[in-house]
Amino acid sequence: MKVVVTGAGGFVGSRVVQNLINNPDVSDVTAMDVTDFNAPEHAKLTSHVGDLLDADFRRKILDGSDAVIHLASILGGAAESNYDLARKVNVDATLDLFEDIRDRAPTTRVVFASSIAVFSAPFDDPATDSTPTDAEMVYGGQKLMMEAALANFTKRGWMDGIALRPSGVTARDGADLRLRSAFLSHVFYAIRSGEDIVLPVDPESRIWMTSVECVAWNFMHGVFATDIGRLRAMTLPALSVHFHELVAALHRKFPDSASKVTYEPNPELIALFGSYPALETAEADRLGFRRDADADELVARSFS
Repeated sequence: MKVVVTGAGGFVGSRVVQNLINNPDVSDVTAMDVTDFNAPEHAKLTSHVGDLLDADFRRKILDGSDAVIHLASILGGAAESNYDLARKVNVDATLDLFEDIRDRAPTTRVVFASSIAVFSAPFDDPATDSTPTDAEMVYGGQKLMMEAALANFTKRGWMDGIALRPSGVTARDGADLRLRSAFLSHVFYAIRSGEDIVLPVDPESRIWMTSVECVAWNFMHGVFATDIGRLRAMTLPALSVHFHELVAALHRKFPDSASKVTYEPNPELIALFGSYPALETAEADRLGFRRDADADELVARSFS
């Protein structure tokens, strides 16, 4: 099997590539990103730098492929601040990619990285496969549009698509602290290094989280998942974890840390990052997608 990974130089993409290289059922991996990236040296791997808006480049990387894991995207705040760029990458390039697959190889399995940004508060409690989508941000709206395109193309036999919505992926070292979501990663490294940190949520605030190891495996599993039903867009399994549980797990991981964690609740940030309900992912569970077992495993995998 030959698998193409777009956005292969990213935090998740680089892990997906490594998992595919290690998978004996994968014979060839084509990794691409729009800028130079560190690709491992391996006989299975071919890496490319190019733009998915370039039709010739798209066709070159798709040639002979059996599956595409499409991770390339303009994320969250960046999409909100630069609509034109986000439209080109998240909508135009993605739809062009889907149409190339329709025209050249309609049996291709397409694993599309969507996002829980397709939802907005207040959530159902628990959130399930039936929870309505209602995106507020540009990023979530664009992901929702591409979910609809993927489902329609699949129904028409133009591809074999599945859209996966990962939760907050832990933990990006060096996250830009100017971003409102940066504390979600920074707390991991602050406690590891013994740095004091103020969290803008309540200890009982709750969020959905997944380790990068777990989510990278899930995207690879999307290539091989069988018996997929009518539901072609689904939320991946994740931990629904309270912040005090996360902080306690971090202190168990780093028992000698002198880090002091305090809370200064910000209603706006709680609404964005701390108002998540319990999560049930029946369809993804049925298909064999994974979650971290508990907060301790989430923390351990985040530093693996």
